[in-house]
Amino acid sequence: MATLLDPDARGRVILVGAGPGDPGLLTVRAVEALRCADVVVHDGLVDLRVLEIAPASAQRISVAKTRARHTLPQEAINALIVAHVKAGSVVVRLKGGDPFIFGRGGEEVEAVRAAGLAVEVIPGVSAALGCAAEAMLPLTHRDHSSAVSFVAGQCKGLTDQDWSGLAGQGRTLVIYMGVATASDIADKLIADGVAPDMPVAVLEKGTLPGHRALRTMLTDLGEMVRREKVASPAIIVVGEVVELSDAEDKLTSYARIAEGAAS
Repeated sequence: MATLLDPDARGRVILVGAGPGDPGLLTVRAVEALRCADVVVHDGLVDLRVLEIAPASAQRISVAKTRARHTLPQEAINALIVAHVKAGSVVVRLKGGDPFIFGRGGEEVEAVRAAGLAVEVIPGVSAALGCAAEAMLPLTHRDHSSAVSFVAGQCKGLTDQDWSGLAGQGRTLVIYMGVATASDIADKLIADGVAPDMPVAVLEKGTLPGHRALRTMLTDLGEMVRREKVASPAIIVVGEVVELSDAEDKLTSYARIAEGAAS
């Protein structure tokens, strides 16, 4: 792989995947990039311990985004990166997870190249991989799933998207950014033919302090998210492989509580 990690090269940008949270999941190459940064343009969910790897003299600029509010629109982020690179800075664009999985890294690469500047991308451990590993949830399994798909759960026109064939027997579906639309997601999948009793897990704050792995049936997904007060960041996993995981079976827990109250 060609590299921009030349200490004598100035005016360059490196897109770096920060992983799902735990600094221990950074790649060696990501750490090298951070250590040579003049400017770090970072997402809001990046752990402070990751930011501390950059030199104390490096300028840190948060471009945090939430469902309802963006610090800067994407076009402004692109322009910010290009401006600092043109000023001669080594810019690390630090993104949660992997830059090319729902990280809009492709758009930023296009913007940098359109400005005639060189860019390198250092991949990161995506949330699906990091959170699933922590929960002992195999996304594929010889006996249960031979295919895995990633989708975004908060895109516009959710009901109009075609997810047919992405979930069901022998398949695993991983849904990013789906907490706020969990009930709609369950309704959509059931309407598309997925069995209401299909196992589903919610992996909250994966690899971070306070992480939780919860499971139930698809038909109960929205209600479980509400009852358990699940908050972002979290991913949803739909498929038979969920039953192999260490995720807490909340539906059984609810049933036992109900039985105890009735007795």
